[in-house]
Amino acid sequence: MSWPDYLNEHQAAHLEDFRAFLAIPSISAQPAHSQDVQRAAQWLAARFKQAGFLQAEVLPTAGHPVVLAEYCPYPDRPTVLFYGHYDVQPADNPERWNSPPFEPTVVDGRIVARGASDMKGQVMAFLLAAEALIATGNLNLNVKALIEGEEEISSPSLPAFIEKNRERLRCDMIINGDSGQLSETTPLLSLGARGICGLEFDLIGPSHDLHSGSWGGQVQNPLHAMAELIASLHNPDGSVAVKGFYDDVEPLSPELREWYKQIPWNEAEMRQKLGVPEFYGEAGYTPWERITGRPTLEVNGMWGGYMGPGGMTVIPSTAHAKITCRLVPHQDPEKIVALVRAHLEAHLPKGVRLEVRVKESGAPAFRMRADHPVAQVAREVLTELYGVPPVETMFGGSVPILSTLKQLLGHDPVSFGFGLEDELIHSPNEFFRLSSFEKGKQGYARLLMRLAR
Repeated sequence: MSWPDYLNEHQAAHLEDFRAFLAIPSISAQPAHSQDVQRAAQWLAARFKQAGFLQAEVLPTAGHPVVLAEYCPYPDRPTVLFYGHYDVQPADNPERWNSPPFEPTVVDGRIVARGASDMKGQVMAFLLAAEALIATGNLNLNVKALIEGEEEISSPSLPAFIEKNRERLRCDMIINGDSGQLSETTPLLSLGARGICGLEFDLIGPSHDLHSGSWGGQVQNPLHAMAELIASLHNPDGSVAVKGFYDDVEPLSPELREWYKQIPWNEAEMRQKLGVPEFYGEAGYTPWERITGRPTLEVNGMWGGYMGPGGMTVIPSTAHAKITCRLVPHQDPEKIVALVRAHLEAHLPKGVRLEVRVKESGAPAFRMRADHPVAQVAREVLTELYGVPPVETMFGGSVPILSTLKQLLGHDPVSFGFGLEDELIHSPNEFFRLSSFEKGKQGYARLLMRLAR
């Protein structure tokens, strides 16, 4: 039996396995789900063994466990390491889901569930592609799979795990499955990702909430101060107002700006998909340049005061916010956090105190050569799958572990995944197209066969 026939024959069973994996609420950010994270890791290790991997273990870290699977019967052949994650984002606001987030539902050729696209679908596609090649005698190189349980909380434990297990993770090439394609008909080859850093801060006013009739206009309202402070972070033209933020940013070269022009962008269609009346961002740059080639600062959350039903006439005692910055090459995460902190201190309104907490797991931007030999193989496979060459660009998002993998294991990770931008990752009603699931299995199988040559 050929490997494509194997995949076709087992298509229904593979979909049921995918549904079983999705049903486990492996939410790494919420301690209440720590046992579910452990359960997902155990399920995945068992499924790798079922697929024919010679070893598959759940290994401890300082946080959530790692799944390490190995199929390495060839001492004289190259080894590829696949990176992915089995943890998922929270699924809050269940009333905004059309079906329960951990009861996978197939609707109109899509499987709807938290983690379907990001990235349990990619992990399963790789696992099943490897299974098909093992079962039909076509996996002719060594394969390791490193699947972590903390990507959605910035992988705090993984660098130490990799450092400790360097020898066991030794390989000749790395594939990052936490990636995607541009559209159902246009492939994408990502040559890097932006970096990330972040912080949280509180504005503290009175020692307790105050009656607004008695003290309004006499005491600084932390929410008013927060609005003023948040507004100070950007200039009217959309650029970041933090002093020194752009100091280490290389200007986009004319050649790079011409390269960006080859990336498809339908503004009207994208506005409709996102539900926004217009696009807004740093002046003088195209959307793709802003998404992948320029740094940003975004407020991810701000809250305080009374948020229950009805009204409550108080001056709240505190206000809170979370900020993350996406970084481009040469920007240092620690330096950017220090600059943002200095800005907050310098622009702090009167009448409140500032407390800052820095997120630990920042990461620099990652970029690789376009002529990297594994990237060239990925380029060929994507061209075969889609019938057209891939568009080549950078991730706008961040995969902090890419820089760590390169630093500790010595190889540039090549991103090769099959999610699409409109699949509502991190949002209610996340889904993964079944056509992408099938294409992913085909793509990973072809990639593994080509890399063995």
